[in-house]
Amino acid sequence: METVGSVFVTASAGVAGDHRGALASMKKVPKRQVSLIEAESWAAALADIHGDLDWWNSRRNLLVSGLRIPREIGTRIAIGGTLVIEIMDECEPCERMEALLPGLRAAMTPDWRGGFLGRVVKDGEIAVGDEIRIL
Repeated sequence: METVGSVFVTASAGVAGDHRGALASMKKVPKRQVSLIEAESWAAALADIHGDLDWWNSRRNLLVSGLRIPREIGTRIAIGGTLVIEIMDECEPCERMEALLPGLRAAMTPDWRGGFLGRVVKDGEIAVGDEIRIL
Protein backbone atom coordinates (compact mmCIF):
# COMPACT_ATOMS: atom_id res chain seq x y z
CA MET A 1 0.00 0.00 0.00
CA GLU A 2 1.15 3.51 -0.80
CA THR A 3 -0.30 6.81 0.39
CA VAL A 4 -0.12 9.79 -1.95
CA GLY A 5 -1.11 13.45 -1.77
CA SER A 6 -2.92 13.48 -5.11
CA VAL A 7 -3.99 10.98 -7.76
CA PHE A 8 -5.88 10.65 -11.05
CA VAL A 9 -9.01 8.53 -10.96
CA THR A 10 -10.50 7.47 -14.29
CA ALA A 11 -13.23 5.25 -15.71
CA SER A 12 -10.62 3.51 -17.85
CA ALA A 13 -8.21 2.60 -15.03
CA GLY A 14 -9.73 3.38 -11.62
CA VAL A 15 -7.21 4.91 -9.21
CA ALA A 16 -3.90 5.45 -11.02
CA GLY A 17 -1.48 2.71 -10.02
CA ASP A 18 -4.12 0.39 -8.55
CA HIS A 19 -4.01 -2.96 -10.36
CA ARG A 20 -7.39 -4.10 -9.01
CA GLY A 21 -9.16 -0.95 -10.23
CA ALA A 22 -7.65 -1.35 -13.68
CA LEU A 23 -8.89 -4.96 -13.86
CA ALA A 24 -12.36 -3.91 -12.74
CA SER A 25 -12.44 -1.25 -15.45
CA MET A 26 -12.34 -3.99 -18.09
CA LYS A 27 -15.63 -5.48 -16.91
CA LYS A 28 -18.96 -4.60 -18.52
CA VAL A 29 -20.25 -3.20 -15.21
CA PRO A 30 -17.23 -2.19 -13.11
CA LYS A 31 -18.33 -2.46 -9.46
CA ARG A 32 -14.90 -2.29 -7.89
CA GLN A 33 -12.93 0.46 -9.65
CA VAL A 34 -12.57 2.45 -6.44
CA SER A 35 -12.92 1.56 -2.78
CA LEU A 36 -13.59 4.13 -0.07
CA ILE A 37 -13.76 4.04 3.70
CA GLU A 38 -14.97 6.70 6.10
CA ALA A 39 -12.43 7.79 8.71
CA GLU A 40 -15.17 7.73 11.33
CA SER A 41 -16.14 4.13 10.49
CA TRP A 42 -12.51 2.99 10.64
CA ALA A 43 -12.08 4.71 14.02
CA ALA A 44 -15.31 3.17 15.36
CA ALA A 45 -14.25 -0.34 14.33
CA LEU A 46 -10.86 0.09 15.98
CA ALA A 47 -12.45 1.55 19.13
CA ASP A 48 -14.69 -1.52 19.41
CA ILE A 49 -11.65 -3.78 19.68
CA HIS A 50 -9.29 -1.27 21.36
CA GLY A 51 -7.03 -1.41 18.32
CA ASP A 52 -4.69 1.08 16.70
CA LEU A 53 -3.83 0.90 12.99
CA ASP A 54 -3.37 3.43 10.21
CA TRP A 55 -6.34 3.61 7.81
CA TRP A 56 -4.40 2.31 4.82
CA ASN A 57 -4.32 -1.08 6.49
CA SER A 58 -7.99 -1.32 5.49
CA ARG A 59 -6.71 -1.75 1.90
CA ARG A 60 -9.22 0.83 0.60
CA ASN A 61 -8.19 3.35 -2.07
CA LEU A 62 -9.63 6.48 -0.51
CA LEU A 63 -10.24 7.74 3.01
CA VAL A 64 -13.06 10.24 3.38
CA SER A 65 -13.71 12.28 6.48
CA GLY A 66 -16.47 14.53 7.74
CA LEU A 67 -19.21 13.13 5.48
CA ARG A 68 -21.47 10.17 6.13
CA ILE A 69 -22.00 8.46 2.79
CA PRO A 70 -25.55 7.09 2.42
CA ARG A 71 -25.65 3.33 2.70
CA GLU A 72 -27.43 3.00 -0.61
CA ILE A 73 -26.34 1.57 -3.95
CA GLY A 74 -26.60 4.21 -6.67
CA THR A 75 -25.54 7.12 -4.45
CA ARG A 76 -23.22 9.45 -6.30
CA ILE A 77 -20.48 11.42 -4.62
CA ALA A 78 -18.22 14.11 -6.02
CA ILE A 79 -14.65 14.65 -4.87
CA GLY A 80 -12.63 17.71 -5.82
CA GLY A 81 -13.45 19.62 -8.98
CA THR A 82 -14.60 16.87 -11.34
CA LEU A 83 -14.44 13.31 -9.97
CA VAL A 84 -17.81 11.56 -9.61
CA ILE A 85 -18.12 8.06 -8.15
CA GLU A 86 -21.28 5.96 -8.03
CA ILE A 87 -21.59 3.59 -5.08
CA MET A 88 -22.09 0.06 -6.45
CA ASP A 89 -21.89 -2.07 -3.31
CA GLU A 90 -20.72 -2.41 0.26
CA CYS A 91 -17.06 -3.35 0.65
CA GLU A 92 -17.20 -6.27 3.03
CA PRO A 93 -14.13 -6.85 5.20
CA CYS A 94 -12.06 -9.91 4.38
CA GLU A 95 -9.95 -12.32 6.38
CA ARG A 96 -6.94 -10.01 6.03
CA MET A 97 -8.56 -7.68 8.55
CA GLU A 98 -8.73 -10.50 11.08
CA ALA A 99 -5.07 -11.27 10.44
CA LEU A 100 -4.20 -7.66 11.30
CA LEU A 101 -6.08 -7.58 14.58
CA PRO A 102 -8.31 -10.23 16.14
CA GLY A 103 -11.92 -9.05 16.00
CA LEU A 104 -11.32 -6.37 13.35
CA ARG A 105 -13.27 -8.15 10.62
CA ALA A 106 -16.36 -8.41 12.82
CA ALA A 107 -15.94 -4.80 14.03
CA MET A 108 -15.91 -3.60 10.40
CA THR A 109 -19.04 -5.54 9.42
CA PRO A 110 -21.97 -3.47 10.79
CA ASP A 111 -23.26 -0.30 9.09
CA TRP A 112 -20.95 -0.53 6.05
CA ARG A 113 -17.91 0.15 8.25
CA GLY A 114 -15.84 -1.86 5.78
CA GLY A 115 -16.45 0.84 3.20
CA PHE A 116 -17.87 1.26 -0.26
CA LEU A 117 -17.15 -0.03 -3.76
CA GLY A 118 -17.70 2.36 -6.62
CA ARG A 119 -17.40 2.98 -10.31
CA VAL A 120 -16.05 6.15 -11.85
CA VAL A 121 -18.74 8.18 -13.60
CA LYS A 122 -16.57 11.21 -14.35
CA ASP A 123 -12.75 11.28 -14.29
CA GLY A 124 -10.82 13.64 -12.08
CA GLU A 125 -7.65 14.40 -10.21
CA ILE A 126 -8.11 14.52 -6.47
CA ALA A 127 -5.90 15.59 -3.59
CA VAL A 128 -5.84 15.27 0.17
CA GLY A 129 -8.18 17.89 1.61
CA ASP A 130 -10.47 18.12 -1.42
CA GLU A 131 -14.16 18.67 -0.78
CA ILE A 132 -16.39 15.61 -0.95
CA ARG A 133 -20.13 15.95 -1.41
CA ILE A 134 -23.21 13.87 -2.09
CA LEU A 135 -24.87 14.61 -5.44
